[in-house]
Amino acid sequence: MSVPLQAGTENCAGPETGEITPAMDQQADELIARYPVSSRSAVLPLLHLWQETFGYIGPRGVEWIAEKLSLQAIQVLELVTFYPWFRQRPYGRFHFRVCRTLSCALGGSGKTFAALQKLMGLKADVHEGTMVSEDGRFSLEYSECLASCGTAPVVLCNDDFHEKVDEKRAAELVAGCK
Repeated sequence: MSVPLQAGTENCAGPETGEITPAMDQQADELIARYPVSSRSAVLPLLHLWQETFGYIGPRGVEWIAEKLSLQAIQVLELVTFYPWFRQRPYGRFHFRVCRTLSCALGGSGKTFAALQKLMGLKADVHEGTMVSEDGRFSLEYSECLASCGTAPVVLCNDDFHEKVDEKRAAELVAGCK
């Protein structure tokens, strides 16, 4: 069965089109089967599956997961809004997180963030503290500790970890996003 939904494209940007394929539905059922005592325990794995598939978790994702697990939508939404790694809207194809905790702040993460913002042509956006470029290529946000205080400032681009990112290194990272 194929269910239409709101979703981002594979790279997390673009029109909200997509559908739940039979393969995704089967994968979800396999995840749920790993929790025979309480299927509710599968909510986090299903949230990850949804986000990996569609780039973010919008209202349709919350509803679908709640329905799969016989939960109320609010029970799923509580997790989406609690964990900062879950996205509620599309991010850029290249998503940058800049650590802003004390070590990185003292190491210059504010300058790194400003340099990335300028290089990406981003304007301030108050929604969730995340800025997304108009073409959907880049997104940028501050992050809490990325666990490398001795190599500050630290930047995460998608799943790639970068240490000692000054303004020059920031320019290299942005230029390398092709």
